[in-house]
Amino acid sequence: MSKACADLFAGLECTVIGAADEEVSGIAYRSDRVQPGDAFFCIVGLSVDGHSFAQDAIDRGAKVLVVERKVYLADATDVTEVVVSDTRKAMAHAAANFYDHPSQAFSLVGITGTNGKTTTTYLVEHIARVCGKRTGVIGTVGTRIGDAQEKTEHTTPESPDLQHLFARMRDARCDVVAMEVSSHALDLLRTWNTAFAVTAFTNLTQDHLDYHHTFDAYFEAKALLFSRDYPARRVVCIDDKWGRELLRRCSTNGDNVVTTGFDPAAQIHPVDVTYAPTHTEVVLEVRGTRHAFSYPLVGRFNVENVMCAFGIGLQLGFSPEGIARALADVPPVPGRLERVRAAYDGGVSVFVDYAHTPDALEKALASIKALTPGRTICVFGCGGDRDAGKRPIMGRAALAADHAVVTSDNPRHEDPLAIIEDIVRGMGGADDAQRFEVEPDRRRAIARAVELAAPGDSVLVAGKGHEDYQLVGDQVLPFDDRIVAAEELEKLFGPADAAASRSTQSCPAEAGSRSEVRHAHPGGAISGTAETLADVVGPAGNNELAGEKGGER
Repeated sequence: MSKACADLFAGLECTVIGAADEEVSGIAYRSDRVQPGDAFFCIVGLSVDGHSFAQDAIDRGAKVLVVERKVYLADATDVTEVVVSDTRKAMAHAAANFYDHPSQAFSLVGITGTNGKTTTTYLVEHIARVCGKRTGVIGTVGTRIGDAQEKTEHTTPESPDLQHLFARMRDARCDVVAMEVSSHALDLLRTWNTAFAVTAFTNLTQDHLDYHHTFDAYFEAKALLFSRDYPARRVVCIDDKWGRELLRRCSTNGDNVVTTGFDPAAQIHPVDVTYAPTHTEVVLEVRGTRHAFSYPLVGRFNVENVMCAFGIGLQLGFSPEGIARALADVPPVPGRLERVRAAYDGGVSVFVDYAHTPDALEKALASIKALTPGRTICVFGCGGDRDAGKRPIMGRAALAADHAVVTSDNPRHEDPLAIIEDIVRGMGGADDAQRFEVEPDRRRAIARAVELAAPGDSVLVAGKGHEDYQLVGDQVLPFDDRIVAAEELEKLFGPADAAASRSTQSCPAEAGSRSEVRHAHPGGAISGTAETLADVVGPAGNNELAGEKGGER
């Protein structure tokens, strides 16, 4: 597959220096991935300027350089330069042209917001499938084209990768594709020149302020998906002020909007909800008509997700009856309030959830408390190299449990104990000291929570959800909360001979040098084994783009 350079940039203001008819066989934004005949986009990243890797790209066979400033290079007389004002925007534009605008071939649903995006995409996919459509999904858990599942690097891939995925979905004859759209993706123009059929907003709570700096900037990034740059039918949850502001803007623009929420003013809102440990029964008022059904997801926040998915289904043209029928048998969503299955559990319920924001943690705990006859115990931590401001707020949110065990999450290049200290600062004074403890080793923290639990109690292991790894420095260590929790349940409650043979997984505290540490905090002392991470910070990759992972990126 190839495109002439002029066709690649048709419709974009640019200056071509060299052969406009140069054939381009691919699009690259990392010089180490350039193939002969590619166009190389010199992206200005957060820490690395791609213009510095132009010569490397040429040496690897790039025939076109896309730049924000002219690059003077040796031995480059046969290389075409395309000068643009924004290489990110140009890359998204060119990628859509290169793959012949594949998002126009199906109904693309873009879902944004802080929490609920993954679950809602899965619900939409299921609704569409039950209604007879071929489907695709793109998001945090990965990509699915039909029944084929594969991993993706980012919640919303970089524009060339995204358009390539769309092309594959077009070729697979997908009818409906549900995609999580992160604030980073919108801000960094990964979705530019993409055609959406429906865009939906779930909620906005604190996250990613290390990148966006302010709530207003975070909101404005999300709001881009509802601007005139992305014309579509809309679904907006109006339970928070951000959703109500989006509704105002969409109404001003004359958009077709379906509103959802617990707010009775919403076009889709619950009239009655009954929560059970294995399912939820709900009566939804949908534009003046009531629909009663049961679905196998639990918790108040999943009511929000179900309403959003219902609204999207309506905007896709499915009947309310068909949507309700589909929702009645939705499959579980990986790592979203997922019940751990173990051969022996001693009457203790363990749930794993991706909750990594204060709001998500509060909602997950509230849902579990409503379903638990006994106590609730929470195991959680916070990721490194991410929004540090939310850490003490997460600590305070965790005190909604009867007892909390603070541990390591994905420390990345930060000291796990320093992250824990940030969390503990939000966990109150002497009165709260007996309500939490610190265990930096995540496996031992999970084991401790299971040990503390009695029959009828529930344990929430929060923060990592579907992830099967931990990020420690530049290492990716095998670790799955679901597997570890099942092993610890069976160790404690299963036959002794079976427990003795169980395998274990690596934890951050076992990955490198170990040292005993003790730090003071308002509730007492933090003690345990921690990593020394100073020596594992690696160099930035060439043409580094925005750092990823940690909720949505």
